[in-house]
Amino acid sequence: MNLNQITVPSLDLDISVPFYENLGLKLIVKAVPHYARFVCPDGNASFSIHRVDELPSGEGVYVYFECDDLDEKVAELKTLGIQFDQDPTDQPWLWREARLKDPDGNRLILYYGGENRLDPPWRIKEETR
Repeated sequence: MNLNQITVPSLDLDISVPFYENLGLKLIVKAVPHYARFVCPDGNASFSIHRVDELPSGEGVYVYFECDDLDEKVAELKTLGIQFDQDPTDQPWLWREARLKDPDGNRLILYYGGENRLDPPWRIKEETR
């Protein structure tokens, strides 16, 4: 099994599509005003947004985008007018993260995990047979 895509809700794709293009995602399906799909610049994952009449309540999901050059990427995005809630910060779980929200309030985290991305010191070890 492999994760194909994450889809988040949006009230207005005419605002959301340019935001995600500025983040660096490549638009591959534009069915505005109802749907848009992007591919990530690295790897095979995709990301989509779909129009809703009302945003869900509560905290919602967190979407993580990995960046090998996190600090440089954040600085570049700031020059495009993208505002961050948290600048790149080293976290206790051994990732460096910057946090922001898209125009609909969906929570996004740009991060660098390095070797700790899939192999943190507390990872469950496979049993040998």
